[in-house]
Amino acid sequence: MANAASGMAVNDECKLKFLELKAKRQYRYIIYKIEEAKKEVLVEKTGEPTTSYDDFAADLPPNECRYAVFDYDFFSEESVPKSKIFFIAWSPDTSRIRSKMLYASSKDRFRRELDGIQIELQATDPSEMSLEVINGRVA
Repeated sequence: MANAASGMAVNDECKLKFLELKAKRQYRYIIYKIEEAKKEVLVEKTGEPTTSYDDFAADLPPNECRYAVFDYDFFSEESVPKSKIFFIAWSPDTSRIRSKMLYASSKDRFRRELDGIQIELQATDPSEMSLEVINGRVA
């Protein structure tokens, strides 16, 4: 089903991999890419459960937009292990204007396809999605 605003469809694998991350914890993160030629959002990369946040951040391209989901583990103030699923709209300042517009116009519909997102971030450079920012959002 295409997104009315941008005409983007969401590949079924996007939802399937997200469910595997959410329910089975098979992945630490998923990076999604819009394939303009196919007018579709696709899974570009997944990270194993043992990968770190730094590994995830390094996998985001420095000059291209992406959507990403990250399963963040932390401890509550009572030292209870917890987890939050972040949706990150990565739109670096150095990416193409057309790409930024395409990702911005498709974001809300795509995010709604991923039921279970708890926190959303918009980042235009790495400092806007640093571990300090992530920790601040779960507190």
